[in-house]
Amino acid sequence: MGNYEPRQFDEEEGTSLREYINLLRQYIVPITLITLAGLAVAIVYALTARDIYQSTTSLKIQKPSGNILDAPLLPEFSDFGSDRFIANEIEVLKSYTVRERVAKDLIAQYHQINVPDSFYLILDKDLIGSDSKDQLLSVHNIATSILKKKVSIDQKRGLDIAEITVESPSAYEATLIANDYARAYKEINLSYNREQLVTVRTFLEKQREVMKKELLLSENKLQAYQEKEGIIELSEQATALIQQITDIQTKMNEAQMNMVIAEKSVAALSSQLKQQNPKLKAYLDNFATESYLQGLQDQIAKLEVQRDVAISDNKNAKRLHSVVADFDKRIAIMKKKLNDKVAIYKESIFASSPEEIKALTQQLLDQEIAYQGYKASYKELKAIYDNFESKFNELPNRSIELARLQRERMANEKLYLLIEEKYQEALINEQATPGNVLIIDKARYPYKPAKPNRKLIVLIGLILGGGFGFGYAFVRNYFDNTIKTPEDIQRKNINVLAWVPEIEGLEEGNKEFEFIVSKKPDSIPSEAFRSLRTRINFSKIKETPIQTILVTSSAPREGKTTVSVNIAGTFAMSGKKTVILDLDLRKPRVHHLFNAQKTPGVTDYLFGDISYENLIRKSEIDNLFYISAGTIPPNPAEVLGSKQMQDLLHKLSADFDMVIIDSPPIVAVTDAEILSKIVDATILVVSANITEIDLMEKAVEILSANGGSFIGVLLNRFSYRSGYGSYYKYYYYYARPDQKNRRKKELKG
Repeated sequence: MGNYEPRQFDEEEGTSLREYINLLRQYIVPITLITLAGLAVAIVYALTARDIYQSTTSLKIQKPSGNILDAPLLPEFSDFGSDRFIANEIEVLKSYTVRERVAKDLIAQYHQINVPDSFYLILDKDLIGSDSKDQLLSVHNIATSILKKKVSIDQKRGLDIAEITVESPSAYEATLIANDYARAYKEINLSYNREQLVTVRTFLEKQREVMKKELLLSENKLQAYQEKEGIIELSEQATALIQQITDIQTKMNEAQMNMVIAEKSVAALSSQLKQQNPKLKAYLDNFATESYLQGLQDQIAKLEVQRDVAISDNKNAKRLHSVVADFDKRIAIMKKKLNDKVAIYKESIFASSPEEIKALTQQLLDQEIAYQGYKASYKELKAIYDNFESKFNELPNRSIELARLQRERMANEKLYLLIEEKYQEALINEQATPGNVLIIDKARYPYKPAKPNRKLIVLIGLILGGGFGFGYAFVRNYFDNTIKTPEDIQRKNINVLAWVPEIEGLEEGNKEFEFIVSKKPDSIPSEAFRSLRTRINFSKIKETPIQTILVTSSAPREGKTTVSVNIAGTFAMSGKKTVILDLDLRKPRVHHLFNAQKTPGVTDYLFGDISYENLIRKSEIDNLFYISAGTIPPNPAEVLGSKQMQDLLHKLSADFDMVIIDSPPIVAVTDAEILSKIVDATILVVSANITEIDLMEKAVEILSANGGSFIGVLLNRFSYRSGYGSYYKYYYYYARPDQKNRRKKELKG
């Protein structure tokens, strides 16, 4: 039979499940220790970790709605978009402004309740336990370090609801921060929504006080003049003229006031829009001052003023109705043109504007149009007022002063009433604007801690420990270049003759069982050596059977001497006359296994110091003989390559059925390389988890290049239990047939 052809393995072939299992079994001890260490750390942490309480408040953030009064001075809100708007509001919630206000509230409440044990996050840990009365962090540190890390704000998916969640070792503190956070944001949101209304209301409030004083002063002047001059009433013509002038002046003052209010609204809205989109702000300014729009607004203002003058002059009801209807028709046509132009502009600009600034742009555009309209109305009214003023100055000298005083009082009275009306509207609108934040669920006191989940921590510790353990095994295996399994050898296209398990007891230094086939012939290693004997017999097809077998290794301490002795023992037990020849002339060990002396031995025979008959010694086993190394020569390689050595091997081959030769490692010295050329077969012994793959390949390369006596590799100290449990089971079953038969007889008896 020719050389055994092993299965060919691709270098890139993935690791099989069995190899993973083998790897885990091989490193079961460190994996277990690392897993237990991870578990222990997790248990310690779970037992010592501080309880963390969690409290949550929910806010409904509504889209802004319009005011309850539809007055010219009040802006209108449009629909904001939904998710984008909520996202913007959440960023406001996370702003430093909100956190700063919450920090100030927390410090105030800490001093108010004066129970330090109810707080933890806002305390300065470096001052706890000291004599310092104030153990609190600063407002800035609380806002930036504590609230930013311990407060989480999230939007519920698909809903206009934001949740503020606070974690703290103090349940009271977690609840307090959550509620303070919601309240602070609600107040800031309310003040922001009322900001423009407050500006208008403040302006009207100041004007109201001024006009109140002006009205009182004008009434006093009129009364004093009447008492001094004795003139109580004016002529009917003068009274009618004063009434007309006063009406025009009142309308002019109203237009001027609305123009100022619109101007303030435009300034506030422009400032906001300029921060978000300066280019859009400039574009709006150009549109509002467009000549076509201003022309339309001037015409509308002129027609409206002419209509109002016609109403005051015309006493004929039928003619007045016809005149007013004509003016209204012309005004409606002009307003339609203006609205169409504005609508086209809105459609074009809103199509390219972000959703979050559409409402702001709408408000600013409306206020710009309103401002230009009030400005045009004021201009027309001023022209008519100047015309009436010239008529007024034509009154007689005696009555003109009284008329001037009465006109001043009437104008101030009407203007004061107008401002009072506008002020009350602004005040109602300000108070009626509730903001767009609703606290739907206040934070509640948590009676049970939310963290840590001690069971989960222990479970994670166990999983991580196991993961690190497995990782350690895989990493160590990756960087470990030693042979572990028969497949490691076969992947290199090297024939594996057999694998022999670790002989129990040898690892403790007990040499009693090193000759295992003699001491325990029914053991698993003994059965492995018998399998090796069979494979040696069928490893080559030759005219004459294999007689001389060289046993070597790639490096020291791989068990070649043990293998040599046990191979010889199995051949002897099979009835073949066998001799084992110790040709490791550097560190011989065969004589130790037979409890004999090293000398005289083979070197003494080669130098003629002893006879052939005194060279060979009989062992305790039938058919087994051994030859020790003898005196160690200074030049072992020359001795082994001598003619005398070849003659000795021929003589031994004639006298014995099998000659087993123990030689030095082949990579270390050339002794084994020399001997492999003159023997029938050479076996390379490698040791699991000791021999490096590169070293094995080098040894095989040397042996294969010298006459072709190399027949394969024997894997020594291989763990059946960790990698090949089925082999262990079958060897155990077949290795003790006598005991099994004896047990059957006992049961029958």
